[in-house]
Amino acid sequence: MKTALCSELQSAFQSANTAARGSLDKTVTILMRIWVRPPLELRPLQQDGLKFLVKLPRECHVAVHWGMIMAVYPFWGAVAANVGRLLRLQGAVTVSQVQRRLREQYGERETVSRAAQRLLRSFVDWGVLVETDEQGLYRPASSVAIDQAALIAWLTEAYLRAQATTGQALSVVMGSPSFFPFSFASVSAAHLADRSSRLHYFRHGLDEALIMLQE
Repeated sequence: MKTALCSELQSAFQSANTAARGSLDKTVTILMRIWVRPPLELRPLQQDGLKFLVKLPRECHVAVHWGMIMAVYPFWGAVAANVGRLLRLQGAVTVSQVQRRLREQYGERETVSRAAQRLLRSFVDWGVLVETDEQGLYRPASSVAIDQAALIAWLTEAYLRAQATTGQALSVVMGSPSFFPFSFASVSAAHLADRSSRLHYFRHGLDEALIMLQE
């Protein structure tokens, strides 16, 4: 798999610059960790994700990649959450706004700012953000509708893994700004638990359901 990825991506890193060649190695390492050798606790999630990529229509693939990369690299989800909050507040987002919020969260580190800028560029490449005429200003693309209960259950698990929590109110998961590129069909916690052997739920109060990881 590593050899195949290097061959597939090499043309995008054609350069005599050794740093560029190193970027190819880093990119392949990231992809391998997401889809080939994920952390042990994420392997069931990865195996189900691969099945989704085979059977779901292509327009849904972005959600599968989004969930898996968020579970393996929670920083992706953190950037997405900040982007999503800003889009809800003002309908557009700038690089500097996202960087400022992330520095408040992770500290005044230059690596945080650089990583945030790269991920925003990835969001554009993935088609979930759109560049505007104003440099550094982005607007959301059309949302991707997700109506398959099994995929929603899978994304719920990915979210819980990324948050390093065993459970959360279903309304919080479905409304998370980290899922800003997607619109979810209405589905009950009971239905999600029925579609995944790794989820269960219980009622909390009169009208709230908690969705939990089945450890």
